[in-house]
Amino acid sequence: MLIPFFYLLRDGGMKPSITELLTLLEAMKKGVAGQSVDDFYYLSRACLVKDESKLDLFDRIFAAYFEGVEDSLSDLMTDVPEEWLRHQAELFLSEEERARIEAMGGFEELMKALQERLDEQDERHEGGNKWIGTAGTSPFGAYGYNPEGVRIGQQGSRNRSAVKVWDRREYRNLDDSVELGTRNVKIALRRLRKFAREGAADQLDLEDTIDKTARNAGLLDIRMVPERHNAVKVLLCLDIGGSMDDHVRVCEELFSASRSEFKHLEYFYFHNFIYESLWKDNRRRHAEKISTLDITHKYGADYKLVFVGDATMSPYEIVYAGGSVEHWNDEPGAVWIKRLLNTYPKAIWLNPEPRNRWDYTPSVKLTRDIMDDRMYPLTIAGLDEGIKALH
Repeated sequence: MLIPFFYLLRDGGMKPSITELLTLLEAMKKGVAGQSVDDFYYLSRACLVKDESKLDLFDRIFAAYFEGVEDSLSDLMTDVPEEWLRHQAELFLSEEERARIEAMGGFEELMKALQERLDEQDERHEGGNKWIGTAGTSPFGAYGYNPEGVRIGQQGSRNRSAVKVWDRREYRNLDDSVELGTRNVKIALRRLRKFAREGAADQLDLEDTIDKTARNAGLLDIRMVPERHNAVKVLLCLDIGGSMDDHVRVCEELFSASRSEFKHLEYFYFHNFIYESLWKDNRRRHAEKISTLDITHKYGADYKLVFVGDATMSPYEIVYAGGSVEHWNDEPGAVWIKRLLNTYPKAIWLNPEPRNRWDYTPSVKLTRDIMDDRMYPLTIAGLDEGIKALH
């Protein structure tokens, strides 16, 4: 497997040497990378990349060659044979045909049925309504349709109706250097900035100096004050991936503006809803997670908490243990977000979806209720409303 990868790197302009390949092989032989794809990525990068300017090129070649190679999932501890999910056909239905397909009837029933299929199924299926397969109306598989199913083995989303996704997806970090198409976002954010006098008195207070000098019959009375500092502290939690792919541009503008406007800004990513952990780097989100409780212990209650997400998901992801679309959460997302809100009472949720769509999505209503209706559209007017709520 490594020899073709080695030649692909050379063909792509990396030019690793035989010695470097042997070093990688020796490290693997000694178990340095273990069984983790993430560990192998860092090991191979350390062994084969000599110039840091080539890191991005290495990442692209690595991703192209090892696409689909993932750590094993532990949700149900069972492998679905690749043959069952081979993409040979794709199902497209009219709205009338979709309306006739019924959901399984709840999260527990769905998970129970999946376990039964894994126990019973022994061959590939295509186009059916029961087994794990492709191009059908079964709740389990890929390239078909079901109003409430488990997506397995499909590259990307199609109908955005999956309750759970049995694949590890990779998301790109938001770019904090995006040039804003308008200055209005920055101007809106500046309304949240509070200034406090801190530190040594090392700046001339011109107005007070004039006042005190005038009161002192013209005898100069110089007054000094500490430098002004931006004292507002912000925890920014950004939803990434899935339906949020439609809103990357506006989120990058907000993220870029926030990084430039706030001296005390901490940011974290999540997918769909808040659970027991968040992360700082989407490329390492499976290996380097940050405990949500650790965040509440590290950052004081004087921080203002801002969630950014469309809150569009299965309601199970909010109110059920195990409801997360990507992993098995021991406690419902609603429990975790309430813990954050108890620590940070000054909190808002910014939604990039237009306000007139919120009433048609049950998960948005649930999120608004949890946030005590402190959800605002991710627009200039919405930012103004949200910032007033944070004061």
